Amino acid sequence: MQLQLTGLEKHLAGTLAPCYLVSGDEPLLVQESTDAIRRAAREAGCSERQRISISAKEDWLELGHSAGSLSLFAERKLIEVQLPSGKPGTEGSQAIQEYLSNAGDDVLLIISGRIDKQSLKSKWYTALDRAGVVLPIWPISAPELPDWIAERMRQAGLRAESDAIALLTERLEGNLLAAAQEIEKLRLLHGDQVITATMVANTVSDNARYDAFRLVDVALSGDARGAVRTLRGLKAEAVQPPLLLWAISREVRLLADLKRDISGGTSVNQALQQRGVWRKRQALVRAALDRLSRRDLADMQALSFQADGATKGFLLGEPWCLMERLVVVMAQGLAPDNTVARFA
Repeated sequence: MQLQLTGLEKHLAGTLAPCYLVSGDEPLLVQESTDAIRRAAREAGCSERQRISISAKEDWLELGHSAGSLSLFAERKLIEVQLPSGKPGTEGSQAIQEYLSNAGDDVLLIISGRIDKQSLKSKWYTALDRAGVVLPIWPISAPELPDWIAERMRQAGLRAESDAIALLTERLEGNLLAAAQEIEKLRLLHGDQVITATMVANTVSDNARYDAFRLVDVALSGDARGAVRTLRGLKAEAVQPPLLLWAISREVRLLADLKRDISGGTSVNQALQQRGVWRKRQALVRAALDRLSRRDLADMQALSFQADGATKGFLLGEPWCLMERLVVVMAQGLAPDNTVARFA
């Protein structure tokens, strides 16, 4: 069955479903949702947790082995499958359906990237929908963000003036992971006071966020060498890869969506407006769309997936090297021989 994020807590207070599919590309909400399911599974007697990371079709064999194997102590276990691509392929589709047809007392949790419209009609997706719970995680839109921040602050026990919420919204620009961290900082420093805009201005650091977005804008402008130099500077300043990768990957998804819209007959102006591109950034985005081919965008999406997996530890690769490749391709595309320029 389909479940909205707002209904997850109530659902988990009851009987646990045999399987869950949590999908989306909003890291904080996906993390918190899966953590809640893990806690509920432990409370329901799943004392063992088995993780399966899918990077090749052969990895799906492990799910079949898990279905037919007993826990070391003959107790329930949580089987957790990481599927960042959101596409299990033929082998994965078959493995999921076979698992569900022979499911025992264990709980299956599949954590997936965003599911595309075509996959919503697939056999594996409909099988999961029938057998358990499908939880799509949607990004918080710009109009929804102030209310989300206000609710998050209330949950942290904070009282805040409307100007403080507005400033926090402006500084964070949709980065929920950074929002959660900054709200926690405000709680620790000013938890017993009403949060004002001045407190937000003095407490909330926006340097890392602006650096992340500056990096993206340098790459969009076509300055590959400058983008690499900026990225290496951020690494030297100990900025964490997830924050930068979030900004880069968001831009890659935006460019891919815009290219698809325009190829489908939507005008450039209309596509930019529908996708919510700020007017002051439209020239940069237009230039990148003119410069980058579909092949370039496909390569960037693959690099984003690999960098995300490397950052989280379930794929091989060095996140900083992969992000360098990403910003170079964003800046100048692939060479005719499909290689990426290197900078000393």
